[in-house]
Amino acid sequence: MLKTVAFKKVNEPYGWLSNMSPHPIEKDGMFYPTAEHYFQCLRFEDKKIITDICSVKSPMSAKMKAKRFKEYLKITPRSEQDIENMSHTINLKISQHPFLTLLLSDMKDSFIIEDVTNRPNTSGLFWGMAFINGKWIGNNHLGNIWMNKIKENNFE
Repeated sequence: MLKTVAFKKVNEPYGWLSNMSPHPIEKDGMFYPTAEHYFQCLRFEDKKIITDICSVKSPMSAKMKAKRFKEYLKITPRSEQDIENMSHTINLKISQHPFLTLLLSDMKDSFIIEDVTNRPNTSGLFWGMAFINGKWIGNNHLGNIWMNKIKENNFE
């Protein structure tokens, strides 16, 4: 039987699974303070917008800043391309912070969920799941990406 691992906040157990965790990413000479910064930037082509998103300190600020530029999106949020971009983001996070592989290897028998019970909106239920009436509901794309990383690394 799979153990359920649900993560919400970066300062809680398994918070490192969140895009909001303090794991910077570097790519093509650019510095992204968190995976969330990088992921949001993938939705745009305009270098000024990307620089603007990277200029804010917190990952939530990066997310809110990106929302201000929605008319310039090159990627539709919650699309197949968005899921691919999230998978790419997680790959970079793992490769640039190898100790995460060790943490991930301990989760080989886990069902991983981004717990969005406190925010069961469209985006939340796309990327995660909410515990409602005794059941987990939602698409859980972020959790599925993490579980796929376990399979790809043969931790099973």
